[in-house]
Amino acid sequence: MSASRHLSPHLGRPQPDAEPLIWLSRQPPGRERVLAWTCDCRAVYFELIQSGGVAFIRKTIQNERGHVIFETHRWPIRHAWRTWTAVLTGQIRVDGRGGAVEPSGQ
Repeated sequence: MSASRHLSPHLGRPQPDAEPLIWLSRQPPGRERVLAWTCDCRAVYFELIQSGGVAFIRKTIQNERGHVIFETHRWPIRHAWRTWTAVLTGQIRVDGRGGAVEPSGQ
């Protein structure tokens, strides 16, 4: 029996009518707890993060120069979990095509 190195989920294929997420610049980090994550075997991986009473999704792009990080808006935790599930099942697109990357203003 061979063990797979892919222990975390991978994203599902985006649905044709999937809405894109809006990506913001990374906020200054505070106390954060990673609740869920996708496999980091690909160049881009995602984490669901709780900070205080809110949660958000972090997108990390790995390349030869290091990591480029974007985050979503902060949401109530239940809303963030629903969005996370939609991301995993392809109901929401995470590639940024058709969606704007908005500056965080900070």
